[in-house]
Amino acid sequence: MTRRGPTRPAAERRKPLEPGPDWIRDDAGLARETAELEAYFAGELQEFEMTVEPEGTPFRRKVWAELARIPYGETWSYGELARRAVGRAGAARAAGAANGANPVAIVLPCHRVIGANGSLVGYGGGLNRKAMLLAHERGEEVFDGLVPYP
Repeated sequence: MTRRGPTRPAAERRKPLEPGPDWIRDDAGLARETAELEAYFAGELQEFEMTVEPEGTPFRRKVWAELARIPYGETWSYGELARRAVGRAGAARAAGAANGANPVAIVLPCHRVIGANGSLVGYGGGLNRKAMLLAHERGEEVFDGLVPYP
């Protein structure tokens, strides 16, 4: 079996990416994206217009493209995500791994993917944050980051 994926050692893969020496911060260059994120968190935006093209394997890119199709305020199971992305609900674990590698959370709403039984599972930002984002999208009040999940 051929292994696809990163070839760097695991410890190195966990390190955050750092900008190169030629990188120059340009807040004005991200003004539109910043405004969209602020509008999302203010409850004024449900669909992002910004374009994102994260790098990844063809499988990951299919999963990430499908994440963008999950409607605001709705959730899909990992099996449903896999079925829609690659035509096989049985690829749920692989879709979950791709979901977890999503480099553009919120914009590609990986928080909208839940367990087959409706439970909150697997969110890199923590399950409490996932619950907060889902509650936000349902129009519920979010207090101090603590919200019940139905």
